[in-house]
Amino acid sequence: MNKPSLTLYGMKLSGHCHRVEMLLRMLELPFDFVEAPAAVRATPEFRALNPLGQIPVLTDGELVLCDSAAIMVYLVKRYAPASDWLPADALRAAATQRWLAVAAGEVKYGPATARLVSLWNAPGDLAEARAIAGKLLRFMDEHLAGRRYLVDGDTPTLADLACYSYIAHAPEGGIALEPYPAVRAWLERVEALPNFTAMPRSAPKAAA
Repeated sequence: MNKPSLTLYGMKLSGHCHRVEMLLRMLELPFDFVEAPAAVRATPEFRALNPLGQIPVLTDGELVLCDSAAIMVYLVKRYAPASDWLPADALRAAATQRWLAVAAGEVKYGPATARLVSLWNAPGDLAEARAIAGKLLRFMDEHLAGRRYLVDGDTPTLADLACYSYIAHAPEGGIALEPYPAVRAWLERVEALPNFTAMPRSAPKAAA
């Protein structure tokens, strides 16, 4: 296999970018990171990579990929096809896909939105986002009772990386994790994985 030529465009404070960065490091794939704040994403050069102006974007030589879930699936299929990050059997593959959908739904509109509103005054209903986060965390805490990772078994999958970043940083949106011991234990297990890298923390504002 040819040596990969990977570049990740994103922001260190973005959970969507962080999940891709974690996978790249855990797969021990060398890559360049290009910080892409809003001003960069508005340029014609970046819009040529992603007309929607969104991050993350991954380039692999001449190949351009957008969307964190799509990028993670590509990286596993291309560079670690025999790994358990994306299970081959039908049931575990479906369970992984379900959690990728949760990451794009409840995680995004719950803890991720609460963090954006709280830290950067982004548009959004903070009370609604916190309510979604609370419902999600209760569900995850029950689901993780007796499980090490989100998909059954002792092996992490893309599901764990997709959900980790915004759950770990939920307190930055005024969402306490203390009531959810199974979730906190799961976060610690993800953080103990080889080559784990943390997303920088931002000081939360007082809860509204």
